[in-house]
Amino acid sequence: MKREDIRNIAIIAHVDHGKTTLVDELLKQSGVFRSNQAVVERVMDSNAIERERGITILSKNTAVFYNGCKINIIDTPGHADFGGEVERVLKMVNGVILVVDAFEGPMPQTKFVLKKALELSLPVIVCVNKMDRPEARPTEVVDEVLELLLELDANDEQLDCPFVFASAKSGIASLSMEEEAKDMTPLFETIINYIPAPEGDPDQSTQVLISTIDYNEYVGRIGIGKVDNGTIRVNQEVVLVNAHDPDMNVKVKISKLYEFDGLKRVEVNEATVGSIVAISGIADIHIGDTICSPEHPEPIPFQKISEPTIAMYFNVNDSPLAGTEGKFVTSRHLRDRLMRELNTDVSLRVEETDTTESFKVSGRGELHLSVLIENMRREGYEFSVSKAEVLYKTDENGKKLEPMEHAMIDVPDEFAGTVIEKLGQRKGEMINMHTSGNGHTRIEFSIPARGLIGYRGEFLTDTKGNGIINTLFDGYGPYKGDIQYRKTGSLIAYETGESITYGLYNAQERGILFIGPGVKVYSGMVVGQNPKAEDIEVNVCKRKQLTNTRSSSADEALRLTPPKILSLEQALEFIETDELLEVTPKSLRIRKKILDPTLRMRDRRNRQNS
Repeated sequence: MKREDIRNIAIIAHVDHGKTTLVDELLKQSGVFRSNQAVVERVMDSNAIERERGITILSKNTAVFYNGCKINIIDTPGHADFGGEVERVLKMVNGVILVVDAFEGPMPQTKFVLKKALELSLPVIVCVNKMDRPEARPTEVVDEVLELLLELDANDEQLDCPFVFASAKSGIASLSMEEEAKDMTPLFETIINYIPAPEGDPDQSTQVLISTIDYNEYVGRIGIGKVDNGTIRVNQEVVLVNAHDPDMNVKVKISKLYEFDGLKRVEVNEATVGSIVAISGIADIHIGDTICSPEHPEPIPFQKISEPTIAMYFNVNDSPLAGTEGKFVTSRHLRDRLMRELNTDVSLRVEETDTTESFKVSGRGELHLSVLIENMRREGYEFSVSKAEVLYKTDENGKKLEPMEHAMIDVPDEFAGTVIEKLGQRKGEMINMHTSGNGHTRIEFSIPARGLIGYRGEFLTDTKGNGIINTLFDGYGPYKGDIQYRKTGSLIAYETGESITYGLYNAQERGILFIGPGVKVYSGMVVGQNPKAEDIEVNVCKRKQLTNTRSSSADEALRLTPPKILSLEQALEFIETDELLEVTPKSLRIRKKILDPTLRMRDRRNRQNS
């Protein structure tokens, strides 16, 4: 049976091509909001970090009604680091809208998400967005999308996909570049006509594959999935099974059932084939589980999520200032929080280590892990993290393999030489380069993932903030050799105390300071950056020796250079392998792993000798 009154779609695109803004307009024009209602921009980006950074991190469900048909829409992240979110939600939908910027054209992440959709044989609607950009080049972009579809082995039906030309910001769309657009009606019509209605047998046993997990303080875990077969009802006795775990068979009861309506969840008593539902009351429900009738427990196959490529160690904070700023500081707090993150983040791995004070956390990239760190510090957690390291593999001949990235870089012509030189030093191999004629050059590199660790900040400085770098995981390749990450050393606090203007004034001659006066410091804490390669100890707590009454006011004449305050990403990029980043709700402090200067020197000597 086909449910002609439902369409299930996912909106996929490269980061910043306008997916979330497009969903905003579909919600507005379908009457979800009152005409006089004040609506924030990017209403789907509900998480504080999403709003601050202007990126989507978690996939979101919503639904709109158009001419009596319910369109369930899933807004997905565009960043490669959150690719796990995209992979799994595609199992819930019958088609995708691929949003492509009318100037930038298909980018690395466009290729990644489109490949996943084509592998599942999903029909594609291409929406060329940002048609109002002065430098828009829609004709070339259409050709580039068709080339990409050919490259990804799309079938004839997928190659014959409809194109819609839109400006999500202005809330208009049309089916041709010449046609004058008034509203989003052409896009709504294309969805209804081109995306197939969900199919299934309502008389068969219940089958619901859980593709997303939400979490609520009051009701606990909420499983979200599509009803593939049968009907699901409140108070129904069901079993949980999983295609990757044949022994699993857990009896549970459906306590509450919701469907999506606009931005709200609406309680329903039952749902049938094609409906996307949220289910609460099952404490131990996971992504990939199938809810089935007890008499016919048949799991639905679920795509294995891509493996993590980068890892960090999350440790209990053991610095002299430990426990002074955080609410949750013990290893039990840290362990519980990391395990809770696994409930909703399928791309994350958390492993216990030899000690109870440290956990190995693996993810899809630096951004993936930094968002977790930022969320934890906002929740009141205090801990320390190590420098990110890549996860190696070995092939059948025992050769070391490392994760490789495909980097696509757009820079003004005058900075191209610097970028090529820097990436060459980081073992990058240039595979393509062409100038666009408008003063910009696009360079493509194959580079080890570890070569990009700590590079983004340097890249923005080298291109004066005008460069764009996009990366995509490109499988494992042979180990490329050692890379020198940092050519600068650290300025290390010599004693514990509070930073004083006089001490800082003397220290700033040695390099760039990260702190100002009146900051608590401890021996072994990194307080600045030395332009030369070696570490130097400085005494930022040093006071001026007072010899008579008049010299006490001479301090006021000392001029301090404003300190360089590092953001979380900058601090994670800056730290070396022998350093840790101490994260608390109020502060970010870089420190040496070994605080004692004598032991630190002994350790360095031992490593050089070995």
